[in-house]
Amino acid sequence: MALYVSSACFCGFSQKRVEIRAAASEGFATLKTEEEKVKLGGSDLKVTKIGIGAWSWGDTSYWNNFEWDDRKMKGAKGAFNASLDLGINWFDTAEVYGSTLSLGAINSETLLGRFIKERKERDPEVDVAVATKFAALPWRFGRQSVITALKESLCRLGLSSVDLYQLHWPGLWGNEGYIDGLGDAVEMGLVKAVGVSNYSEKRLREAYEKLKKRGIPLASNQVNYSLIYRLPEENGVKATCDELGVTLIAYSPIAQGALTGKYTPDNPPSGPRGRIYTPEFLTKLQPLLNRIMEIGQNYDKTCTQVVLNWLICQENVVPIPGAKNEEQAKEFAGALGWRLTDDEINELRSLASKTKPVIGFPVEKL
Repeated sequence: MALYVSSACFCGFSQKRVEIRAAASEGFATLKTEEEKVKLGGSDLKVTKIGIGAWSWGDTSYWNNFEWDDRKMKGAKGAFNASLDLGINWFDTAEVYGSTLSLGAINSETLLGRFIKERKERDPEVDVAVATKFAALPWRFGRQSVITALKESLCRLGLSSVDLYQLHWPGLWGNEGYIDGLGDAVEMGLVKAVGVSNYSEKRLREAYEKLKKRGIPLASNQVNYSLIYRLPEENGVKATCDELGVTLIAYSPIAQGALTGKYTPDNPPSGPRGRIYTPEFLTKLQPLLNRIMEIGQNYDKTCTQVVLNWLICQENVVPIPGAKNEEQAKEFAGALGWRLTDDEINELRSLASKTKPVIGFPVEKL
């Protein structure tokens, strides 16, 4: 993904937080919000069992066929509003999503902030939970770099604080200072909870213990996790999250669309994804997709809803699929309120084990 850090941003942080009041969209029942919420780790922050990833919003380097236009803007805004209408009220973004170094891109935090502002103008009582991330760039040193970056993110978002602030990946050096910065952000009241992302078992334990000494819980570790990418189960990350009481936030939970049934060997995804999910890979994936579809028919659910439910059934896992439009957001909400059987969960895992996983984000192994 492209990297971008804004120039210094000066603004006041005076916006007040308000509570949720969401209405049902026609044909879709609003979630029983409290029943579908979970605590993130040992923090006091409660979120819905599915969040919405905003990686693609404004991006022209990986998503959107290298082009961002008004149609895609309307789609993202529709996804945002539909999610709120259905009771999913937390969104995950990052300072590097939507790099302005890419021609025509708009920063994802800026877009999310704009959507929040416009929504509150017509629904002042709506509450939007925001998660964003600090980029551990090689030239960033010490705890103050975390606070400086966080304040710039808050400026782009137009908020006085965020609900969850995460280290996007482990730095090549300086990680202890970054963890100190997370703790400082909590004590300064700039964040409600803190987490990490792409952290190995060893780094996860170190971050957990360092924050614990200050009485601050490590809320989450956001990693690549899906039915066909189960590295967190194999490298000890999932087990360590469960042991320490750290919530695993699963990004790319539908394998960037490969598990939706939308793509076939004759119709692979476009752009960079096409080099990952090739016709050859999709051919080998078909038996699994066929079974996912059959199981979905028993519940009147789509492939997307089945694979998201599979992740939720792993316990202590909160998937954050990326929604580009209203229809996708509505589909994601349909993954909640029901459960696969244990036999179906095990069968899908067994079938998926026959598919060789794609290459993940390299920093997972730092």
